[in-house]
Amino acid sequence: MALRFELARAAEKALDRMDRQTEERIRLRLRELADDPSDPRLSKRLEGTEGLRSSRVGDWRVLFTVREPGAVLYGVGVRPRGRAYRRSN
Repeated sequence: MALRFELARAAEKALDRMDRQTEERIRLRLRELADDPSDPRLSKRLEGTEGLRSSRVGDWRVLFTVREPGAVLYGVGVRPRGRAYRRSN
């Protein structure tokens, strides 16, 4: 059973600002992740974080967590690779 996915406002805004092809690739990845968010071919667990995972889409990284196990995939951020893993203050 596929999870439902939601995006944080910042992630949605990032998608709105990018070109259509990249946005479509990221949305496709989100649908793939909704089927199996822990598939090692699609994502990896981030060390030093509680439940946060990352998925690579070209030069972009989709940061997400699974809320309510078995219910919601929550997209925390969509960032270029160079900024994806920096902690925001």
